Amino acid sequence: MHDPIVLRTYTEFLWHQARYTLAGITFLILSLGMGIAGYHIFCKLDWLNSLLNASMILSGMGPVSSLHGGAAKLFASAFALYSGIVYLAVSAILLYPLVLRMLKILHLQALHTPQ
Repeated sequence: MHDPIVLRTYTEFLWHQARYTLAGITFLILSLGMGIAGYHIFCKLDWLNSLLNASMILSGMGPVSSLHGGAAKLFASAFALYSGIVYLAVSAILLYPLVLRMLKILHLQALHTPQ
């Protein structure tokens, strides 16, 4: 038999959402740090320009500085592909508690609706 479906209280839901938001922000900050370090090491940019380029790529705007050398271009393309995955992953992490609550509410309504 399955466990009964229990809807969390609103306070528990907010704490659940806060934990997932913290996880999403942590993942985003780690990705930004990886991008900053990569632009600084492979592209030989100073720290401020590395931050600018990594931020622009993660936000989907595109690079700002022109890149010279094969290693720089390979890193930039790999980081751009990774950034697309980060966008999808962070979106899923942030939406998960909300979608879960909505589905539980709909399921509970369906269980208690006379047929």
